[in-house]
Amino acid sequence: MTQYAKLKGTRREKPVSEIAIEKCGFYLPDHARYDHLLKLPEEQDIAKAIKKAMEAIEEYKPELKGILPQDEYFRLTRTDKSIPMQLLKNFSDIPEDAAGDMFGQIYEYFLGNFAMAEGQGGGEFFTPRSVVRLMVEIIEPHRGTVFDPACGSGGMFVQSAKFIRRHRHEMANGNGDLFVYGQEKTLETVKLAKMNLAVNGLRGDIRQANTYYEDPFESFGQFDYVLTNPPFNVDDVSLKRVETDKRFNTYGIPRKKTKAKKKDQGNETVPNANYLWINLFATSLKPEGRAALVMANSASDARHSEAEIRKTLIRNNLIYGTLTLP
Repeated sequence: MTQYAKLKGTRREKPVSEIAIEKCGFYLPDHARYDHLLKLPEEQDIAKAIKKAMEAIEEYKPELKGILPQDEYFRLTRTDKSIPMQLLKNFSDIPEDAAGDMFGQIYEYFLGNFAMAEGQGGGEFFTPRSVVRLMVEIIEPHRGTVFDPACGSGGMFVQSAKFIRRHRHEMANGNGDLFVYGQEKTLETVKLAKMNLAVNGLRGDIRQANTYYEDPFESFGQFDYVLTNPPFNVDDVSLKRVETDKRFNTYGIPRKKTKAKKKDQGNETVPNANYLWINLFATSLKPEGRAALVMANSASDARHSEAEIRKTLIRNNLIYGTLTLP
């Protein structure tokens, strides 16, 4: 709006919509803007106004369709009808000249606090920033495609983009072009990831998928980088459904010992999916690709079929190193 006011009445005057598209990549109508909502009289139905604003944002930004919260604001008014306006006023303390990255930091802060409140279960969608940053610094994703087959809320992608911003001066052409691909089993977590991309200005494609049985990006040999923190020690993956999948069988499939097989009565499962994930990371890379992953400590000395897979990976010179975290 500041630029519009400066140009108004001059030969360089432009419609607000044109300025918005130049600066932000999209335009929002008046009723979808924060300043409009903040100026509404408190006796008005603020929750309804916010919902209409969210609908308008989704209309002008189709990649957010079905992602933004809408009905939650009505639930807040059950105890106190003034809560939606109070929330809007809280955001008025953010400086108008705040860099776009600030909103990403705010979003990450709330994700982290929610993960702590959830305890161990929060780890399903959030990996501590310090761990992710270490992984990113190791593989150095300057440009290209980044894949996370268990992307949670998308923290790996955000740190990859921050790496590019920190090291932009080192790049030959002064620019880093990154596109991210993510898969996540839980729909609500997919929404968190898509929001994370939006507030951090990242380009990408996040899909809801069970990575064990679905491959929406045809991932074999497709990506420059793979970053992920997958679920550990999963023991209910159907062997029949994964043993012929080249994503998982290229370096060997984890199998149960003979005695344990007999108890399955034809419904054999993979004893531990850790090495399915390790296979997936290796097979998803292009020939010169790099991967970093978080894995249970037990994976480094697992025996039987897992040990054979580990030997194969080492013989093929696919393991650069491991770090043990406390």
